[in-house]
Amino acid sequence: MKDFLSVIQLLKRFGIYIYTGNKVDDIELIMEEVVELYENGLIMKDDYLKAILILREERRK
Repeated sequence: MKDFLSVIQLLKRFGIYIYTGNKVDDIELIMEEVVELYENGLIMKDDYLKAILILREERRK
């Protein structure tokens, strides 16, 4: 996982599509979904940590 788009692709693999029209809100919802996927054992810790770091960086921009 390298960038914001790869995090979105990760969610698409699970049939999760998020678009509110507001990028900041999208990022927050994506973060919540990534946490849920990790807590339910659907993604590995490494993918979870990379996704969270990418999302935090994207939110900071």
